[in-house]
Amino acid sequence: MLYSPIQFRNLKLPNRWVMSPMCMYSCENGVANDFHYVHYGSRAQGGTGLLIVEATGVVPEGRITHKCTGLWNEEQTQAFKKIVDFVHRNSDSKIGIQLGHAGRKASTWNGKQLSLEEGWETVAPSKIPYAEGERIPHELTIPEINRLVQDFKDATKRALVAGFDLIEIHAAHGYLIHQFMSPLSNNRTDEYGGSFENRIRFLLEIVDAANELLDEDHPLFVRISGTEYAENGWDIEDSVKLAAILKDKNVDLIDVSSGGNIQGAKITLFDGYQVPLAAQIKNETGMRTGAVGLIKSAEQAEEILEKDKADLIFVAREILRNPYLAIQGSFEGKGDCDFPHQYERARI
Repeated sequence: MLYSPIQFRNLKLPNRWVMSPMCMYSCENGVANDFHYVHYGSRAQGGTGLLIVEATGVVPEGRITHKCTGLWNEEQTQAFKKIVDFVHRNSDSKIGIQLGHAGRKASTWNGKQLSLEEGWETVAPSKIPYAEGERIPHELTIPEINRLVQDFKDATKRALVAGFDLIEIHAAHGYLIHQFMSPLSNNRTDEYGGSFENRIRFLLEIVDAANELLDEDHPLFVRISGTEYAENGWDIEDSVKLAAILKDKNVDLIDVSSGGNIQGAKITLFDGYQVPLAAQIKNETGMRTGAVGLIKSAEQAEEILEKDKADLIFVAREILRNPYLAIQGSFEGKGDCDFPHQYERARI
């Protein structure tokens, strides 16, 4: 199954390997550069079915750091187009981009919040900082929320101009959309807070706005934290409920990660530790899911797929270590994987 194609809308991926979006902290003014060209291009040459570009801010203050990618202007769009065009010309890989806003977790460097002189004011659904000692974020007004929905839509339009094959909305890891979803970071009393339905409203509005632009050739994924490992916080039952709603909202896959919203949450790490979250969502809703989290080998990935725990395998650290993970896995399992014709002599 790992080397079998899969289709989302009209987009066919050649295999089930996905390069998970991972921040590279290597931009100036949000513009991708030669590092990103080589970084993403090498993984495409390595046979990865789908590459997803790192969390990309839809506005300057939505970036996690001042070195993160952005997609709010033409220069950024054209820089991404160079990368996308290379991937399409030189491989069978498809390439998407993850659009996000860091909210109260923005304006950081090396995991610490920057001063206002070095960074910028952060925003959030409520006046609750992420960590003790951090500044109280600005509580978004309803007009500001509406503006941000439009910002996500504008970034989606630019992504399509750049040629990306799909869009992923980042609603995980304690960033802005997740902050709205969790009762631990959202104590609003208006239509964006309180009930489950109100807390997911911001995400649903972004999904609807993106889908106004996406056609049958461009699928939509959403990354969520299946649980935030905190009492009375967002949990797997909420995620199952959300997935059923997103399935009816023309979302094609839920990329299931976890954590990130509550500082100091206790997480037990082991190979494939988040796979059960993806499996539960898939089994209870029928929504296609992506599994991520310490997946290290083709054998492990194949087992996840064969047991119907997920539909795609997102790899992060392992594909940083080995850009040719997909190709090497196909050698071991005798699967059929795109191999650069320039390297043909190394196949045997």
